[in-house]
Amino acid sequence: MSILIKPIITEKMTEQGEKFNRFGFVVDRNANKIEIKKEVEKAYNVTVDSVKTMVCIGKKRMRGTKSGQIIGKTKTFKKAIVQLADGDTIDFYSNI
Repeated sequence: MSILIKPIITEKMTEQGEKFNRFGFVVDRNANKIEIKKEVEKAYNVTVDSVKTMVCIGKKRMRGTKSGQIIGKTKTFKKAIVQLADGDTIDFYSNI
């Protein structure tokens, strides 16, 4: 199984990519910064300067239905923000 699960493509991360050359990924919860750096460099052929990670805790969600309240929870996941070297970039939209 790969360490990188999927890229984070939101307005905020797109702006970070344009201004500061930072890109976000949802990664495996057991991966450390060194493994994430190696995986990004291998997958996208870029040079990584730094990696910041955070664990996003799942939140409780409730919704009302005809049969009553349904209570659930979103998944907990790990997010990595990768700072690339000057001149390197990742284009997520190239294969659409």
